[in-house]
Amino acid sequence: MVPGDIVSVEVTGIVPGGAGIARHQGRALFVRHSAPGDRVRVRIRRVRGSWAEAAILEILEASPRRVRPRCPLRSEAGTEGCGGCSFQHLDYGFQREAKAAMLRESFGRLGGLSWETPRVLPSSPWEYRNRVQFHAVRSGGETPPRAESSRAESPRVGFKSSGGAESRVIPVHDCPIADPGIRALLRSGELEAPAGRDRFTVYSREGMTLREDGRSRGRVRLRDRELLMDAGLFFQSNAAMLELLIGDLVRLAAAADRSLPLADLYSGVGTFAAFLSPCFPRTELLEENRAALALARQNVDSGDYKFHALTDNEWVKIQESERQAPRYGLIVADPPRQGLSPPLRRWLARGPAPLLAYVSCDPATLARDSGELVRGAWELVDLACYDCYPQTAHIESLALFRNRHDR
Repeated sequence: MVPGDIVSVEVTGIVPGGAGIARHQGRALFVRHSAPGDRVRVRIRRVRGSWAEAAILEILEASPRRVRPRCPLRSEAGTEGCGGCSFQHLDYGFQREAKAAMLRESFGRLGGLSWETPRVLPSSPWEYRNRVQFHAVRSGGETPPRAESSRAESPRVGFKSSGGAESRVIPVHDCPIADPGIRALLRSGELEAPAGRDRFTVYSREGMTLREDGRSRGRVRLRDRELLMDAGLFFQSNAAMLELLIGDLVRLAAAADRSLPLADLYSGVGTFAAFLSPCFPRTELLEENRAALALARQNVDSGDYKFHALTDNEWVKIQESERQAPRYGLIVADPPRQGLSPPLRRWLARGPAPLLAYVSCDPATLARDSGELVRGAWELVDLACYDCYPQTAHIESLALFRNRHDR
């Protein structure tokens, strides 16, 4: 098997990252935009040892899990367009099944942990995405098919293609997973990148729109509160699912030791602390980004708070320098994609709280970190996928741990 070969294979499953998997000549063959049950004719793109990558040329027999993609940038055969919605060819019920299977597989392979059936909490499959990052279209290039309702003739913004090192910006007139406010901006043709910037972020919900090139700061209502946020800072992209996650964390806090402080690690603009801190006598927030922490100071109620503008490793050094090991009633950690740093993993593994809630955007690092936590003081008691990103292979998870020494 060499790049350029054309072969026919049957797809048997979905792997983390979203590609379908088939086998040919003893190799695992990863096929983007395929579905289990597909029989496809593919072109080999890359060969690496025991595996290879291939692109669909023709669907010879379609899987019953296939649906017609709603976006004009995505054909049924998965021709390259926007690199975002790698699952749009799969029915939404199967998307959820696939994500549960990918989460379970990651925990077994990378964490050495068995969790048979992760819960999957569904989202609205369309028009759910409140926060979208766009790239500037600076010159020529292909103009994509456009929706009939679009008035834009020459889009000035787009999304990166899925071409890896050869990725380019694909102009877009519309995006069916984006919030209606963002869709309206795209269809009007009025959305363009700020001068001198190749990428920028737009946030929209319930008629309120924030943009990095204009009004970037505003208040977003979540459940019964309004939080101050900035379009240029990280904020969860699916507000409806964020509200669901917050509700579950509030219920968890009610079962925690509320005589001890709350620790909110990687707190961002203080979203979780704003809802959880009333349950605890003191709250400590750790956030390396000083701009985000400045907003967190405005988002939490008056009370006993301590704000740490530190890296996670710096924060661990402070904890370990205390004469008496600090103790918390609940620890909430929401790290970036790379997961917990090794020093923080080791510190948490000692069990400095009776309960730990780990929010993750990457199953691989969550599984790795969970394995080390369970080999320490913790017992994994629940694992759930909050499907914040339908039509994509991205997985947002919540792992709950109980300290086995605090029974």
